[in-house]
Amino acid sequence: MPISRRTIIAAGTASAAMGAAASSAQAAPVLGLDAAGLGVRPNFPNDQTQALQRAIDRAAQARTTLILPAGTYRAAELRLPPHAKIAGTRGATRLSLAHARSLFVSERAESIDLSGLVIDGLKAKPAEGRALVHIAQGNDIRLTDCAIVNAGRNAIALEGCSGAVTGCLIEDAGDGALFALDSTGLRIAGNVIRRSGNNGIQVWRSAFGDDGTLVTDNRIEETRADAGGDGPYGNAISVYRAGNVIVRGNRIDKCAFSAVRGNSASNIQISGNICTRMSEVGIYSEFSFEGAVITGNTVDGATIGISVTNFDVGGRLAVVQGNLIRNLLPVGNGNGIGIGIAADSVVTGNVIEIAPTAGIEVGYGPYLRDVIVSDNVMRTVGVGVAVSVVKGSGNALITDNLIAEARNGAVVGMEWDKRVTGDMTKDGTGRFAHVTLSGNRVR
Repeated sequence: MPISRRTIIAAGTASAAMGAAASSAQAAPVLGLDAAGLGVRPNFPNDQTQALQRAIDRAAQARTTLILPAGTYRAAELRLPPHAKIAGTRGATRLSLAHARSLFVSERAESIDLSGLVIDGLKAKPAEGRALVHIAQGNDIRLTDCAIVNAGRNAIALEGCSGAVTGCLIEDAGDGALFALDSTGLRIAGNVIRRSGNNGIQVWRSAFGDDGTLVTDNRIEETRADAGGDGPYGNAISVYRAGNVIVRGNRIDKCAFSAVRGNSASNIQISGNICTRMSEVGIYSEFSFEGAVITGNTVDGATIGISVTNFDVGGRLAVVQGNLIRNLLPVGNGNGIGIGIAADSVVTGNVIEIAPTAGIEVGYGPYLRDVIVSDNVMRTVGVGVAVSVVKGSGNALITDNLIAEARNGAVVGMEWDKRVTGDMTKDGTGRFAHVTLSGNRVR
């Protein structure tokens, strides 16, 4: 067809009309279904579980979002089918638990979104093992900008789930704030967690295996250990049997036990966390793990700053580098140690200040093998480096460290908890051929 002025004008007019239609569509998007138009009443005093369930099911079937206006809604055991999406007005749309059960439950569903909701458990306790929000075998689960408060047990439980929990506030959980079991690709990021009764974030597996959960940029405060015990509870972040987990950039304050506790967690990376006011070990990698990278953390106030231990049951292989550790607290005749290390590891570039027992403890009894301690700064310590000299101990290379104000010696040989040598930087290693010293500066 020949091009003329008339065809150009016609084409331009059609194009303008299409652009106007597109702009109109963009200006008025379909937001979802309004729950108020489906029989759900804000601030209605009675239990609205049935009306809410009908609205949730209808929106999910339509593959759209259910919009809950500001107000309070009483409900319990709301079931989230595949593609359930519920959005409220952040801080103003409140779901209060009507009976001692979970408030939201789901099993074998995908593409679930909860956003902008206050979910209030009112301290009621559901059945043992049930959480206020309990989702099992879910794919692409997302909780965003929600407040989950006053859970009688765990606030959130995700079993066998992928997805993300981001930007949420979790306060006053009776047990844990967030319990993730057997995750399949989970991100826990940017949340604020306060006053958990036992643990803050738990990343656990029912058996040893790859997990890969990312725990990043959360703020976790005042974690208690109401259930007691010697360490399973009272941790801001607990990683158990879960491999390849990253714990990064979290701000952690005031724990009954540890800020980050990796138990049998291989290839764990713990980096860039700021941890203050711990009542036990600040950062722990323990029991039968292989591989821990602990770098760039600050620990201020703990009985032991960083402990990488349990070579007796296979705990081995670590890099502990570039951490700042200070204000260690003695408890009884023990602790007050900056870093404890055991096997197949490098400890380098750390700064330790005020450790009443030792800056760095290398091995315990015969549980020592192939450890390098180099280029660390230790100030105001009982012993700079306490190295095991018990028969059967493996090699330790202690080089180029700066040790200042070591009250009981810069490098001292230990038999278990007993000092059995003088300062080896002055007297030499003597009969202990497994210990090599060089280039250390002491003042």
